[in-house]
Amino acid sequence: MARICQLTGKRPISGNNVSHSKRKTKRRFLPNLHKKKFYIPEVDKWVTMKISSSALRTVNKLGIYAYLKKLESKGVDHGVNY
Repeated sequence: MARICQLTGKRPISGNNVSHSKRKTKRRFLPNLHKKKFYIPEVDKWVTMKISSSALRTVNKLGIYAYLKKLESKGVDHGVNY
């Protein structure tokens, strides 16, 4: 599976490691992803997703069903079938 958050769409970005002598080498910044299983009582289903920590905080605040509906209203494809 790709290292992409299914809710926010966060993905790895590239940058530089900069040494003390200012020598630059390429590196990757990876998103902080977690595989998490959610229960959606509105549709009586369990859903497993790969989400970032920031998305997990938002889900804890709004609720998973409300967050998925908010993304759908924006037209974002989150790839979750429920």
